[in-house]
Amino acid sequence: MSNIQKKTDVILIGAGVMSATLGSLLKELAPEWEITVFEKLASAGEESSNEWNNAGTGHAALCELNYTSEKADGSIDISKAVNINEQFQLSRQFWSFLVNSDLIRNPQDFIKPIPHMSLVSGEKNVSFLKKRFKALSNVSLFQGMEFSNDPEKLKEWIPLIMEGRTSNEPIAATKIDSGTDVNFGALTRLLFDHLKSKNVEIKYKHSIKDIKRTSDGSWEVKVHNLDNGKIEYHTAKFIFIGGGGGSLPLLQKTGIPESKYIGGFPVSGLFMVCNNPKVVAQHHAKVYGKAKVGAPPMSVPHLDTRYIGDKKALLFGPFAGFSPKFLKAGSNLDLICSIKPNNLFTMLAAGVKEMALTKYLIQQMMLSNEKRLEELREFIPNANIEDWEIVVAGQRVQVIKDTEVGKGTLQFGTEVVSAADGSIAALLGASPGASTAVNVMLEVLERCFPQHMKEWEPKIKEMIPSHGVSLAENPELFQEIHAFTTQALGLGEKEPLHC
Repeated sequence: MSNIQKKTDVILIGAGVMSATLGSLLKELAPEWEITVFEKLASAGEESSNEWNNAGTGHAALCELNYTSEKADGSIDISKAVNINEQFQLSRQFWSFLVNSDLIRNPQDFIKPIPHMSLVSGEKNVSFLKKRFKALSNVSLFQGMEFSNDPEKLKEWIPLIMEGRTSNEPIAATKIDSGTDVNFGALTRLLFDHLKSKNVEIKYKHSIKDIKRTSDGSWEVKVHNLDNGKIEYHTAKFIFIGGGGGSLPLLQKTGIPESKYIGGFPVSGLFMVCNNPKVVAQHHAKVYGKAKVGAPPMSVPHLDTRYIGDKKALLFGPFAGFSPKFLKAGSNLDLICSIKPNNLFTMLAAGVKEMALTKYLIQQMMLSNEKRLEELREFIPNANIEDWEIVVAGQRVQVIKDTEVGKGTLQFGTEVVSAADGSIAALLGASPGASTAVNVMLEVLERCFPQHMKEWEPKIKEMIPSHGVSLAENPELFQEIHAFTTQALGLGEKEPLHC
């Protein structure tokens, strides 16, 4: 056994955007607390937060049609869209605070303005989009959204998508210019640079082998130093598990009652990336379509302008796949090892319930490049296969748990699981994930540090002025905050479209 045994106040597991956000919040709220971060890989933001491993949309529900559902009476339920947009506004406020306080610099390195659009075809879908547009237009968060079913107007908005389109089927789109492209990999690296300057100890190439409760109520982590092969033991009063897909197995090691009856279903993804700069220059928007009937929400097709390493890129997807790994750099045994006596029936129930998803994933895995090109041509009729290459995206682990709906229900979202005493918390799930990191980490603070919230509240309000207030119900406050964050993050300038 190694003689390395260290105590700290807070341990963060995983150097992704969630740990980076929680660490940055805690350093403002309790600067004297010692924080240690453990990451299995060699640098920050390499797994789920990496710019090639997520959609980078800055999910604000401006274009994602699966956040607005049509009710039985034909009306549109926009509550989820409003909620997600409010959460993204919290992220914008916290990033603006960090920029204005000189804690991170050059916001254009991680966030850029980009129109967000929804695009549908067919009479029924056009009718749905029009109703959705009318419902959202009544909410200040979605001000500036435009609707058009005029092909000439759409040619102005999305020339690449409209060129060569021969179908007489009705087509319509909404467009809002206040959308963003967020490079969460770059943001994560900036936040970890900031944490390092605040004396946060960040240990890369350190893999967590076990998590146990000690006799005094603290938590001890057994850590394998991958560089020298030694085992280290670190104890802390509070642990946050932000290991992306790897969070579930680590949560299970804690043995807390809240970790039981939860399973995970891994889904991998592929994107088609355009390698022809002339084609990339003809499109400047994030355009989301509608998932095909029977397909899961994660399969919503979208054609995204992205900024990756100062270079404008064009991505189309996602195409789903299956891998038993919980992380891109994980093990093929991850799924099997996550099945425990307490979640076996939960997992089996999900298997029976989700036959349609299983069938969909098998079909996706069998897709040839020609079939992928066919799907791409539904967006870009004149697409050439030579202009596109396949990139493997990150692993997502969808949460499976027993709910009121029934045993083994698949969850599409982001979830915090925490011990009753607040001494340990883990983040599970996927989209909208990174975009709502600040809201999710505020939830962690409220659950795990209720005794500090009163003293922290003034500082939280300084960093995130709308905390605890609904922006949707306070349009004037939203206008003020939106103008402030737009200026702080340099989001006022539009880039022209080159045809």
